[in-house]
Amino acid sequence: MYDPSMRVLTVLELLQARESVTGAELARVLEVSPRTVQRYVARLQDLGIPVEGRRGVGGAYRLKPGFRLPPLMFTGEEALSLALGLRALHLLGLGALAPAAHAAGAKLARTLPHAIRETVEALEDAVQLDASPWVVSTDAALLSGLLGAVHGARTVEFAYASPHSSRQTRRVDVYRALHLDGRWYAVGRCHLRDALRSFRVDRMADLQVLDVTFTAPTGFDALAYLRSTLPLPAPAAQISVWLDAPPEELRGRVSVWFTHLGAEAGGTRLRAERNDLGGFAAFLLGLDCDFRVDGPPELRAVFARLGARCVALGSGSPASPGAAGHADGKAPSHSR
Repeated sequence: MYDPSMRVLTVLELLQARESVTGAELARVLEVSPRTVQRYVARLQDLGIPVEGRRGVGGAYRLKPGFRLPPLMFTGEEALSLALGLRALHLLGLGALAPAAHAAGAKLARTLPHAIRETVEALEDAVQLDASPWVVSTDAALLSGLLGAVHGARTVEFAYASPHSSRQTRRVDVYRALHLDGRWYAVGRCHLRDALRSFRVDRMADLQVLDVTFTAPTGFDALAYLRSTLPLPAPAAQISVWLDAPPEELRGRVSVWFTHLGAEAGGTRLRAERNDLGGFAAFLLGLDCDFRVDGPPELRAVFARLGARCVALGSGSPASPGAAGHADGKAPSHSR
């Protein structure tokens, strides 16, 4: 499972997480004998960690009440996940936290053993992260206040303006804050409308957390609600495409905006609503995997026109105006 030093650290983590742990349970988790557990406990005591309890078979162990170590011991994977997470904040539109993330990363580096620190620094230097073009920057301080209000179930008041309405003061019981397709949203009961509403956090200003509490509905699915209330401008085409790649390879490469991915026949069934079929066709070609367009017919016609243009470009002459009209509507040969 681990080398001996990691097993000793695991004992300490278990003791910090639980009021008490039996020797038998430690032996089972660590996959060692009860006598070996006694040696690990003795090692912690030698290091000055106040472990109390009986060392005999079946004895229970606990840390001295009130004793807590700061979380300064990380495995290599834990340290890497923290380091990359700090660097990825701009992917959530929180680039304003870059100075704080840099400071936190420096503190993390100082706590790591030399070997793990070198590994993390090498991996960090080898990675470049770039936010997608539809990520919207968000005020980190405002988001922090909003999340605190959600946690404390306290009503908030803020100024809100959208492209379709003038600036208004809104009072909302926010049930959840969530990040969807590059934007942060707050979802809850709007006092002005006395109904569920969603608000883009980047359009909020002058947030105030009030001394008014509320009870959020149990099991409320803010993500499902939000997706159901963000209509596309009409008319939107209903798209169904089979992709020759598993869903896990496509996540992060396909926008979730009015899009569903599901495993099907060794690949992925993509269902989406889109207005710009030409742009969506170009997106499919850029995925670098085979695909089959099952609908709508208009999307297959777009590929027929693209195919005609590619043939004309390959021959060194521009496509004739009627070339697309004589196409049979099928996708070009690279599509399945």
